[in-house]
Amino acid sequence: MINDKNLFFVLCVTLIVGCLIGMLMDNAVFFYPTNSFTEKRVSLAAVNEKGEGMAIPIVVEVKYGSGKVLTDIDKLLFWIDTQQSMQIARDVAVNITKFDLSDYDLVYTIETNETGIVGGPSAGAALAIATIAALSNRTIRTDVMMTGTINEDGTIGPVGGILEKAKAARDIGAKIFIVPIGQGTELKLVPKESCIKTFGFLYCETKYQEETIDIAKNSGIAIIEVKYIEDAAKYFFE
Repeated sequence: MINDKNLFFVLCVTLIVGCLIGMLMDNAVFFYPTNSFTEKRVSLAAVNEKGEGMAIPIVVEVKYGSGKVLTDIDKLLFWIDTQQSMQIARDVAVNITKFDLSDYDLVYTIETNETGIVGGPSAGAALAIATIAALSNRTIRTDVMMTGTINEDGTIGPVGGILEKAKAARDIGAKIFIVPIGQGTELKLVPKESCIKTFGFLYCETKYQEETIDIAKNSGIAIIEVKYIEDAAKYFFE
């Protein structure tokens, strides 16, 4: 039988243990399992604030979870429409692969030290390709890159900076650069200066003329136009 003294001791120990557990729970940090179910990487063609083309790695991890879409923003400030592109990329990839994400989370990481470099929805198509690869555990070719937005129906939408992105893809060794339909060429305004010398003075006038730029010819990389993400996937997967 427990006497009053022993009962008081038990109550004190219980109270102390309870307080310690409460303190630990208040400061608990919950982690996902360290081992990914699968992880895939693809290079994203982007343009920085100086107008220069860049190639940025995108990593998509499939982890055991509860169907969430997560982003690693340790080095990057994502724009809202980039986050939206991740959601659409997930939906498109699930529709294509028929993968049930109920017990898994998707974690997107864009590896760059330049804050805000990935802005706008132009990463969408590349995100979709990486997500499809992760969900189907397929190998992504490293000599293929692409640019374009992604729509819910799997179509790829137009983006800017095609020439600069194509050059960036070429510079890291890509052989094929996939672009949205109609963007294998670009219309640019090219300055044309004409000068006339009269009465000892030189008068110059600059006019801008439209000029069609062939992306493949000016970037040195093969350009392929596609309409649907499934068409792009045929070039990416080994």
